[in-house]
Amino acid sequence: MVLRVFVRMVACVLVALTACDPGSDAPRSPSESPFLAPSDGADPTPTPTPTPPALPAAPAPSRGQPDDTCVDGWVSPEPDAALARQPIGIVRRVAPFEGPVRVVDMRFFVGPESPPSDKGYLREVRRWYVKLFATRDRAYQGRFIVEVRQFGGGVAAVAPYDTRGFRSPDWVGFQWESADTEPKGYPGLPGTWRGIPYDFVRGGEGLEIPGLPAEVGGCLEGT
Repeated sequence: MVLRVFVRMVACVLVALTACDPGSDAPRSPSESPFLAPSDGADPTPTPTPTPPALPAAPAPSRGQPDDTCVDGWVSPEPDAALARQPIGIVRRVAPFEGPVRVVDMRFFVGPESPPSDKGYLREVRRWYVKLFATRDRAYQGRFIVEVRQFGGGVAAVAPYDTRGFRSPDWVGFQWESADTEPKGYPGLPGTWRGIPYDFVRGGEGLEIPGLPAEVGGCLEGT
């Protein structure tokens, strides 16, 4: 029974799976991260024009060696490969944007669930780290963690474009809330998002576990 509830909650974190029902947990207050207040149009302060996305001075590395914090290492998929197209399609579906996209950095890595499970369908989770911006919309720029499991995939967390590594409170997850399905925009984050925001690095909103297990948290080192 505990595992069943956990699996349902994990699925709800993947905001692409919009049919989820997290159960009887009452909604909790959003994280106090300064960029997490929804943009509802009530603030008369004009929104500043987004700055052009910063580009790295040198090409991003294409491979990371295995170690204790990235058990199988990571690899940057070839741009035209299905392994590179899949996470972009998921991002586009979950937080839609128009036109082409420029991928600044992408890493693919595989590791266990958080927390680890002995169930075969949870033992191996396919994950991507993606940093990108939409070429036709300067405001759409960000960093994403995309996860794919046997029962589906979605965007597990999003962070502002100019942040670094895997740090709190930069990475935000969204827990599905059936009573509030209206997508909202958040300053600093690209697109619009459904659900209750929480700190993906430390856990929250009833998920008192880190979003990434220790075995793969280091796969974002140097991003």
